Amino acid sequence: MKLRCAVLDDYQSVASTAADWSPVAGEVDVVCFEDHCASEDELVTRLSEFDIVVTLRERVPFPATLIERLPRLRLIVASGMRNASIDYAAAERHGVTVCGTASTATPPVELTWALLLGLARGIVTEADALRDGGPWQSTVGADLYGRRLGILGLGKIGSRVAAVGLAFGMDVVAWSANLTQDRADEVGVGLAASKEELMETSDFVSVHLVLGERTRGLLGAKELGLMKPGSYLVNTSRAAIVDQDALLDVLRRGAIAGAGVDVFDVEPLPAGHPMRSAPRLLATPHLGYVSQANYAAYYGHAVEDIRAYLDGAPVRRLG
Repeated sequence: MKLRCAVLDDYQSVASTAADWSPVAGEVDVVCFEDHCASEDELVTRLSEFDIVVTLRERVPFPATLIERLPRLRLIVASGMRNASIDYAAAERHGVTVCGTASTATPPVELTWALLLGLARGIVTEADALRDGGPWQSTVGADLYGRRLGILGLGKIGSRVAAVGLAFGMDVVAWSANLTQDRADEVGVGLAASKEELMETSDFVSVHLVLGERTRGLLGAKELGLMKPGSYLVNTSRAAIVDQDALLDVLRRGAIAGAGVDVFDVEPLPAGHPMRSAPRLLATPHLGYVSQANYAAYYGHAVEDIRAYLDGAPVRRLG
């Protein structure tokens, strides 16, 4: 009897065509789901008859309570090589193998700059006005050249964002709890003396930190209150790094010029969520890693992971 594989949250209906699934077709029936299950009970109902689950990034948490309710589950494939939403200890206890895939930092870098440039030049406002017969020019763009870009986190993504800022002729500075002068020099940017200095002096602030106990709520009302009235915040990392209520407050009061956000406290956003109607906000539905090349890597390696598991030699194991 064939094993059954569920591919979750295939929003764009591309999982079956982004990779060649033929290497496992003879032994595995693959079912792609385009909608999102919002509760654990819904997931249990959906996945109870599946042996394998393929999930993108951290869209679907797999806590111990869920894993315990899926006795048939034997393999989870999660895109990327880091996933904080899976209880690895529970997976091991219940005999569930967890594997990852390759991922590239390029797509979130590109989306970061799409949001930043969209904010700075009023792209959405002007494009909508042109299409809808509105005013011919109503905004005055914010310059990048000579302005300060403050980057929180100078890892693979943050350093590439910094390189683009330097190419625009920006004054780029960075800060994180463990950032050293040597690392800042290596990337070619300044090292901010503190988080507070970065927030106070930057015209654009971009968040590129891993979510953890030290970074959760790192930017709250105090930190956002330090920003210049004409400054912009961009977050393509994790929503919980920025206090969401504090962000909504500064946007509603016009305390900053605007924010570009790709991540949210609840995903997908409920219909009435305040982020859907916040002023001065350019928001996208977590598209940071959604690109043709990344999807080809995710699903292509998912097939390889499944094949290796079937052959008794799992690869790219996580946990």
